[in-house]
Amino acid sequence: MVVKVGTAVLTSPTGQLDTERVRHLVHQVHELWGRGIQSVVVTSGAISAGWHELGFESRPTAMPQLQASAAVGQGKLISIYDEYLHKLGRHAGQLLLTREDFENRKRYLNARNTIWALLDRGSIPIINENDTISVEEITFGDNDILSAQVTHLVQAEVLIILSTVDGLYRGQPAPGQKPQVVQEVESVSEAVKTMVFDATSEGGTGGMDSKLQAARMATEFGEAVVIANGREKDVLLRLAGGEALGTIFLPSARKLPSRKRWIGFTALPRGKVIVDAGAKEALRKRGKSLLATGVVAVEGSFGQGDVVSVATPNGPEFARGLTNYSADDLVRIKGLKTSAIAKVLGSKPYDEVVHRDNMVVLRDEG
Repeated sequence: MVVKVGTAVLTSPTGQLDTERVRHLVHQVHELWGRGIQSVVVTSGAISAGWHELGFESRPTAMPQLQASAAVGQGKLISIYDEYLHKLGRHAGQLLLTREDFENRKRYLNARNTIWALLDRGSIPIINENDTISVEEITFGDNDILSAQVTHLVQAEVLIILSTVDGLYRGQPAPGQKPQVVQEVESVSEAVKTMVFDATSEGGTGGMDSKLQAARMATEFGEAVVIANGREKDVLLRLAGGEALGTIFLPSARKLPSRKRWIGFTALPRGKVIVDAGAKEALRKRGKSLLATGVVAVEGSFGQGDVVSVATPNGPEFARGLTNYSADDLVRIKGLKTSAIAKVLGSKPYDEVVHRDNMVVLRDEG
């Protein structure tokens, strides 16, 4: 499993790192290994571990100060993890990743091989966003999206997101009333998204919206997701024992290979290909490849081999794939039959704009 632990779970009321909570998390992960469940930890908390060390009176808000806090705090954070794991006969293996590490296929595979090698030796991979250079993840996301990407990367069976809420609440409760937790979600539909209200924790940046994005990413390709309260005693052990805690998001029935997972949700699209209704039906319902005749417009600047989004005019993205043609060439051949491509471009290197083997059709959000 992949365990994502949020900043608020690991910090004290003053906003500083609570080492006792780290110790409790580590002991649960170690116990899970004894039950035959390997765990990868995606942890926040570097900034919280560092700002006090730099003499700030409270958590800073300016980006350079946040990044400086992360630079100091990351070393402290990983040393605490390693200290507690060492007492249990294990080691903490630190990986600091950025979005570029996932977009680049070679770096993506290198990261996966490193994690698998650590697991093979009984060490616990401790993963964090490289906050010192990656601006986006400090501003929003709070490692939720990263944890879903790691779930795809290692092909885990379940992602557990530990927060300071008890799960997905069924809308904002009335004053004085206790919020109702949704126990099970079949898919992250638009109706589910309407339940979200603004309740980002102090020190965190993700909120429930980013957790739902992560849940959709992971469940799309066959992994279950649980959002639970990380301050609950032995929450991981209780979940592993089958106790109904938090909200479980059910996985899709399909299981895709790592390469298609990378195409579908890890690599960022470089552009968009707009297709007609007939092409959409052929792709979604009949498993066909995308041909030039079904393309009505091209957006963005991309080259051959880049990942592109596929959508209908004024409609949401419904597929992603590796394009066989650059944006410039595709503009010239859009709407044409395959037999006419060579006459326009001088050659016809491919029959398909996006071959079905290099395409992932996304589930409807409802």
